[in-house]
Amino acid sequence: MSEVDENPEGHPPAPDFGGADQPSYAHTLFWGPDGLRPGWGFALYVVMFYPLEVIAVQLAWSRNFGASGLWSGLLEEIGTLVAAVIPSLILAKIERRPWGAYGLPREQAFGKLFWLGGLWGWAAVSLLILAMSGMKVFEFGGLALHGMRVAKFAAFFAAMFLLVGLSEEFRFRGYVQFTLGRGIGFWPAAFLVSAFFGRIHLGNPGESWAGALGAAYIGLFFCFTLRRTNSLWFAVGFHAAWDWGETFFYSVPDSGIVWPGHLLRSSLHGPAWLTGGTAGPEGSAVCFVVIALTWVAFDRVYPRTAEADARV
Repeated sequence: MSEVDENPEGHPPAPDFGGADQPSYAHTLFWGPDGLRPGWGFALYVVMFYPLEVIAVQLAWSRNFGASGLWSGLLEEIGTLVAAVIPSLILAKIERRPWGAYGLPREQAFGKLFWLGGLWGWAAVSLLILAMSGMKVFEFGGLALHGMRVAKFAAFFAAMFLLVGLSEEFRFRGYVQFTLGRGIGFWPAAFLVSAFFGRIHLGNPGESWAGALGAAYIGLFFCFTLRRTNSLWFAVGFHAAWDWGETFFYSVPDSGIVWPGHLLRSSLHGPAWLTGGTAGPEGSAVCFVVIALTWVAFDRVYPRTAEADARV
């Protein structure tokens, strides 16, 4: 068709205002095709989380809740969990994502995955301790608690380490892992998050670089369970049971911390590379072997699927 046919009256063509419908620079700076850009999401989370965490820690330790520090430690974990959840709830609204996208779907709360994780965690820490006992670097000793004090401290540490599992798993492998994974991929994000998870353990009294490396390695395993189950509930159960077993039942240092109220008068003796030294069994070479075996077993029980691989 000729130009004359298209515009018989000879008028110039109407201007195209389609460019006016394009998003502004400010919009594209913050928003991409998949919602809020990962870098901004991560930055906003950090800006909101750390002031809340500082307030939580100060409140937990500002008053005398007992010379042992147990109640202050419990309150700190509650506060830290709240500090981790609040920014995620706000960002979930901003990003229009369901809460379950960040690893703790409500419908799975304390369900099958959680209890299976607890069994795996208990089995793994028990295998670690029994192996160290067989190597003559760990001794069970006698009972340090008797009567109702056994039940009292067992229940207290169960509650504390449930909070630790929830707090640490969501803080590191919840919104942060999801958002960084959107930006750089799941496994690069997992390595970064796990390295930082291990690094912060160096702030514990008695922790060592070997123990921090062990914590990072366990954290990477938790990322693997997240990848395969698309949920953090398994890791929460594993984490809680592992810490309960170390601290209360087997009565050894947990990431360099020795809490009062442990069940046994157990002892570690021998070279630090086997005992973990002041860091405890997480710093032992045996721990790395146990976690490697646990990783292989988990891979067999929870094989790779297309659904798991679809997770960012």
